[in-house]
Amino acid sequence: MNIVLLIIAVIAGIAGGFAIAKMLEKSNVSNLIKNAKKEAGSILKDANLEAENIKKDKLLQAKEKFLELKSEHEKEILSKDKKMAEVEKRIRDKESQVSSELAKAKKVNDDFEAKTNEYNSKIELLDKKQIEIEKMHKSQVNQLEVISGLSADDAREQLVESLKAEAKTKAMSHIQETIEEAKLTAAQEAKKVIISTIQRVGTEEAVENCVSVFNIESDDVKGRIIGREGRNIRALEAATGVEIIVDDTPEAIILSCFDPVRREIARLSLHKLVTDGRIHPARIEEVVAKTTKQIDDEIIEVGKRTVIDLGIHGLHPELIKTVGRMKYRSSYGQNLLQHSREVSKLCGIMAAELGLNVKLAKRAGLLHDIGKVPDAESDLPHALLGMQWAEKYGEKEEVCNAIGAHHDEIEMKYLISPIIQVCDAISGARPGARRQVLDSYIQRLKDLEEIAFGFNGVKNAYAIQAGRELRVIVESEKVSDDMAQNLSFEISQKIQTEMTYPGQVKITVIRETRAVNIAK
Repeated sequence: MNIVLLIIAVIAGIAGGFAIAKMLEKSNVSNLIKNAKKEAGSILKDANLEAENIKKDKLLQAKEKFLELKSEHEKEILSKDKKMAEVEKRIRDKESQVSSELAKAKKVNDDFEAKTNEYNSKIELLDKKQIEIEKMHKSQVNQLEVISGLSADDAREQLVESLKAEAKTKAMSHIQETIEEAKLTAAQEAKKVIISTIQRVGTEEAVENCVSVFNIESDDVKGRIIGREGRNIRALEAATGVEIIVDDTPEAIILSCFDPVRREIARLSLHKLVTDGRIHPARIEEVVAKTTKQIDDEIIEVGKRTVIDLGIHGLHPELIKTVGRMKYRSSYGQNLLQHSREVSKLCGIMAAELGLNVKLAKRAGLLHDIGKVPDAESDLPHALLGMQWAEKYGEKEEVCNAIGAHHDEIEMKYLISPIIQVCDAISGARPGARRQVLDSYIQRLKDLEEIAFGFNGVKNAYAIQAGRELRVIVESEKVSDDMAQNLSFEISQKIQTEMTYPGQVKITVIRETRAVNIAK
């Protein structure tokens, strides 16, 4: 019973607690609802106040924006009104200017018409006067013909002939004075440049022959070189293209050929064969082939070394090879490579003195004679052939023109062209530079004298100073002093056009008047 009562009490307690909890929860909920309503009312009130404030701010901003836009709009309208006013002003100015120009043009047109009418009347008057003058001229000519007994054409021819002779004499006198004046002003500077250029280049005297001498230790080697029944020497001559002369000259064999490259190949081949001791046709062909390859390599090396020494860059490999081949060529006994190097240095110095392109002048000076070492025979002069090669391998037009014009085959177009010609003449004409054949030298002197004898009034002519000067003695009865000047000029022009010579030729015409009487 106690347990039951206890359980009932517990259940009653739980039920009471639950009822109390429900009552408390209901009370809390009502309080919460009241508080929530109070907070909601407060929030609504704050929201309404904030909305009013925002509304007022937005209204103020809208009013400010409206005022700002209104101000900008008014400014824009004012600017457009101002521009319209300026445009209207310019239009009014243009209209007034056009009106004034039209007025001026109308005035000029009126003046032009007035002057045209005046000129037309003057032209008609001049035509009438011209007709009258022609009539008077014809009557005067007829009177003169009657008085002189000559027709107008005959008198005109006589007058023209006399005037022509007088004009020619005066022209030659003027030309001579001009030449002398130019010489006074230019000769000194030109001589200074040329002499300075020559003095600053040290050169050697080079003489080459068509034979080379190969020295041997003893005459026993000659027999080995000749071989059984001459087969070794025939094989050597066939492989090199060089004539080998084995005679009684002690300890020497002579190699004869016009081509220095072949002679050098033969000399080096002989040296290798004699040093090695094995001399037979097969060995000869092998050694000659190796020596030819060696010479080709040496030619390229010589070309490269030459252009490096002269400071020339960007030269085509074929032109470098051509420069190297110059080492084994000669012109009148002067080594072609040494001559070209000398001309290149002279051109560089002279171009520097004259303020021209030094590198371009040195390049043209080195290449000016490349036409003398062709791979195959050509009918063209060496200057034109060299110009073609330079054009083919991309050289500049100035260099090509200088190469082609250094012997006057074509016209000189650039300032370096005469420099190349002058330096070539300096290098070739200096004493000891070249070995000329005596017959050609004598023939050149005879040609100079014969050209002088081809003119009327020439009594004697003498080529002196190794052909550098021509003295012409004329007959005083046939040649006057003025004619002597003319004769000197004409002889110089004929020599210049008909002859080829190094340097310059001075023509001196000597006229002498003698009065001779005999006292008995």
